Amino acid sequence: MSLAVTGATGLVGRFFVEEALARGEPVTVLTRQPPAPGFFSGPVRHLPYALGDRPDLSGHDAVIHCAFAHVPGRYRGGEGDDPEGFVRANLDGSVALFEAARVAGVRHVLFLSTRAVYGAYPPGTALSEEMPPRPDTLYGEVKARAEDTLFGLAARGFVPVALRATGVYGPAGPGQRHKWAGLFEDFRAGRPIAPRRGTELHGADLAAAARLIRQAPADAVSGRAVNLSDILLDRRDLLALVVEAEGIGSPLPPASDSPVSAMKTDRARVLGWRPGGMARLRATLPDLLSR
Repeated sequence: MSLAVTGATGLVGRFFVEEALARGEPVTVLTRQPPAPGFFSGPVRHLPYALGDRPDLSGHDAVIHCAFAHVPGRYRGGEGDDPEGFVRANLDGSVALFEAARVAGVRHVLFLSTRAVYGAYPPGTALSEEMPPRPDTLYGEVKARAEDTLFGLAARGFVPVALRATGVYGPAGPGQRHKWAGLFEDFRAGRPIAPRRGTELHGADLAAAARLIRQAPADAVSGRAVNLSDILLDRRDLLALVVEAEGIGSPLPPASDSPVSAMKTDRARVLGWRPGGMARLRATLPDLLSR
């Protein structure tokens, strides 16, 4: 088998590449520029790619589409002052890739979607894939519309799946900063930290779910969205682990009392998916603190 990953050098895309390399699977990374030497743990093939291109994906068993154009550091609100360009790049660009994959005979197309497609449900709602999307941001709307288009391409021999992922954490690639780097710096410096809690998922668990989906019978996954989420994490609890590891004396922020809509992950668990929970966060923390 051979895997192609768009946005492969991003904070999330890299996990899919590393999972495939660990299994000895050939990987093609689709990015504007070739990855720096040593960025990945093994050799990869590079194919120049920008959203809107229709690359030749012949010879690949699967494509995982992670590439997404947005204002740096922002997904919700990532359109900045150019909503039309945001839609054109991310919706039209994704559809072009989906169609190129189908024409090339790719079997699996996995689209990195988001819990933001559920946006307008009341806080505290348990979110399942059977619930219709109610995006309340342009980001969520674009992802939901791309899902619909992808599902419409489902056919014998072409298995499209949307990975509705929550916030993804984990070590960053060489020269990159992980998602909590700024938070940890502010905490160490004694700066005020706003209370917040949300759902999180380790990138390696996300990549493991993608592998199980690729191995599943087509009729169990084709044309479907799969929720992927793990722990409900309060910033206070995360930073308490930093205090425990580093012995620093900065005061912890108060716990958040805001209700959180957690995603139900029954579809993934039926496939045998078991994310690592708090134990995985604790095991990952030393690497996050060293960056």
